[in-house]
Amino acid sequence: MSVIAFIGLGQMGAPMARNLLKQGHQLNVYDVAPKAVEALTQKGAIPCSTPAVAAEGAEFVITMLPNGDLVSSVLFGENGVCEKLSPEALVIDMSTIHPLQTDQLITKMIKMGFSMMDVPVGRTSDHAIEGTLLLLAGGTPQQIERANPILMAMGSELIEAGGPGMGIRVKLVNNYMSIALNALAAEAAVLCEALGLSFSVALDVMAGTPAGKGHFTTTWPNKVLKGDLSPAFMIDLAHKDLGIALDVANQLHVPMPLGAASREVYNQARAAGRGREDWTAILEHVRTSAGLKINID
Repeated sequence: MSVIAFIGLGQMGAPMARNLLKQGHQLNVYDVAPKAVEALTQKGAIPCSTPAVAAEGAEFVITMLPNGDLVSSVLFGENGVCEKLSPEALVIDMSTIHPLQTDQLITKMIKMGFSMMDVPVGRTSDHAIEGTLLLLAGGTPQQIERANPILMAMGSELIEAGGPGMGIRVKLVNNYMSIALNALAAEAAVLCEALGLSFSVALDVMAGTPAGKGHFTTTWPNKVLKGDLSPAFMIDLAHKDLGIALDVANQLHVPMPLGAASREVYNQARAAGRGREDWTAILEHVRTSAGLKINID
C-alpha cells in the first residue's frame, strides 16, 4: 500500500479520498475546512496542518481543488507541498483548471526536479462516492503506469489522453460541449412546448438521431472525418431548415440565441462556397476559420 497526501476534501475530493482509504492506503489529508478533515480522520486518515506536512514522506500527492491559483498556492506557497516533497514522489492534479495554467505548473515542477501529471475526472459526485469516476490521464506512459493502481481506486475507467496537460484539455473540451449543448437542448425543448408537441415524442425521435446522439459519434465518422464531403444532407438544406425553425420560434416568441448563432456559422459556410457540400463540412469551415490546415486524425 502507498502513502498518499490528499489535498482538497470537497464534494468530489472527500469521497475520492475515502475510496483510497478503503483500499488500505495511508492517507495524509489537508483542507482549509476542519470538518472535512475530521470526517476523513474518523475513517482512518491522518490529519495534517499544512500541505507541506501532508506531502512529507508521501509517494503520491493528489490535489483536488476549485481553481488553478489554489493548486499553485498549495504546491509552491508558504508551507506548500514542494517544501517537503520527495523528488521520487508523483504529484497528480485532479482539479479542473485552465489548461495553460496546468502547463505552467507542470513546467515549474519539472524545473524544480519534481514529477507531475494531470488527471481530471468525469462524471458526478455520485460516481465519486461509488468509485466509478472517468479518469482522464494526462501524463507520460511511465507516470500513468505508476499511478494506475491509485487512480483505479477512485474510478472505473481510465483514458490515456496523451502527455502531461492533455487530461485537462480533453476535460475542458468535453465540458464545453456538454454545457453548451445543455442550453441548445433547452431551446429545442421549449420550442417543442410552444408548438404543442409532446416532449416524449421528441425524445423518442432525437434518441435515434444526431440531435440526441451527437455528431462526434454519428455523422462525422462517416463523412467529414473520412474526407468525404459529398452531400448526404447539404449545408444549403440545413440552413433552410434552421431558418424555418428560427422563424417559427420568432412567431411564437421563443428566444433562440444559440440557434441564431448557429445560423450565422451556416451563413459563413455558404458564403465560402460550401453550400452544396455535406452538412458535416461545417467542421472543415470552422477549422479553416481557425487557421488550421492539418486534418483531424
